[in-house]
Amino acid sequence: MRLAYFDCPSGASGDMILGALVDAGAPFEVLERELAGLGVAGYRLEHRPVMKAGFRATKVDVRLDGHAPGHAHGHRGLSEILAILENSRLPAVVREMAARVFRRLADAEARVHGTTPERVQFHDVGAVDAIVDVTGACLGLHLLGIDAVHFGALPVGGGFVDGPHGRMPVPGPATAELLKGFPTLDTGVRRELVTPTGAAILTTLATGAGAMPAMRVTAVGYGAGTMELETPNVLRLFVGEAGVAAPTETVVQVETTVDDMSPQLYEPLLERLLEAGALDAWLTPVIMKRSRPGVVLTALCEPGRVADLSRLLFEESSTIGVRWTAYQRTRLEREMVRLDTAYGSVTFKVSRLEGRVVTVTPEFEEVRRIARDKGLPVREVLEQARTEGRKLLAGTTVEDK
Repeated sequence: MRLAYFDCPSGASGDMILGALVDAGAPFEVLERELAGLGVAGYRLEHRPVMKAGFRATKVDVRLDGHAPGHAHGHRGLSEILAILENSRLPAVVREMAARVFRRLADAEARVHGTTPERVQFHDVGAVDAIVDVTGACLGLHLLGIDAVHFGALPVGGGFVDGPHGRMPVPGPATAELLKGFPTLDTGVRRELVTPTGAAILTTLATGAGAMPAMRVTAVGYGAGTMELETPNVLRLFVGEAGVAAPTETVVQVETTVDDMSPQLYEPLLERLLEAGALDAWLTPVIMKRSRPGVVLTALCEPGRVADLSRLLFEESSTIGVRWTAYQRTRLEREMVRLDTAYGSVTFKVSRLEGRVVTVTPEFEEVRRIARDKGLPVREVLEQARTEGRKLLAGTTVEDK
């Protein structure tokens, strides 16, 4: 598995991410040629080596006709941007990644302004340079063959910036929404270090955040920011292969405790949580203060889903408070396969460690259906199917398939 780890001591922006990808080996000429497939005119992509506080880095700029980089304003809605992506000649995987980034941006803006994602009008983020930055970052990851993205804690910055809605504190409201559930820190720098575009790219595409995953580094790239800071204003990118240990990823545990809710409401609530993107959800009985019996509602999710699940808990349960904690986890590679058994075709969940099969588990609902149809004990069908699955896949690796 090929990994990308973004180390962001001075923050993150779209142009810094793009510069780091080029510096780490994404071919600029290919990037430039492929981005022409967006069908967006009136800009040119430039790159050059620069020095930041004594360190070399690559600066990538999107220059528009008659504009300096970073000053290309535009007002587009989500549907307009998605149409640009859909009608482009970019690879399907790149279009899908970029669309996810802009949908996440629209969700954040909608929460900030009390509207819907469909009615959000992007300002700077809707400009051509921001569209090229986001799409270029997705394309750069694709060109480098990246399978999983990780990033370190993001410095939130401080002070104030002038924006389309007047003077705002740093981080801006949309950026703050995007950073929910992800590791951040305050380095004491009173500048805007993380832009909405940079936050959206990393928090949307990342499978893990925090510590650098175990990896064999094959390339290191440095992307330069525009500002001059006391420390090098660069974003560092490590590219490499996953180490012997399975890579880690960040998950967030969202939970609340209730003691005044009808038990009939728990089942639909768990179903709604899973439909809203929870990786898992469960109930735990507890004894609360004054010896009152209660229930802890818990859900695991990707960091970007914290706001959605919190809102759902407020709407579908009687709670008045929700808490969450970020955890690092490691999991085996897994896939769903169909195998022919004595009971017919059955779906199995197959887990692998370094390509070697370690667990083979038949889907329980299919096992139960087979047992009912054949008038057999569920336990017997489960054990027989599991045994057959293990024999069929014994000794196989990813390369054998």
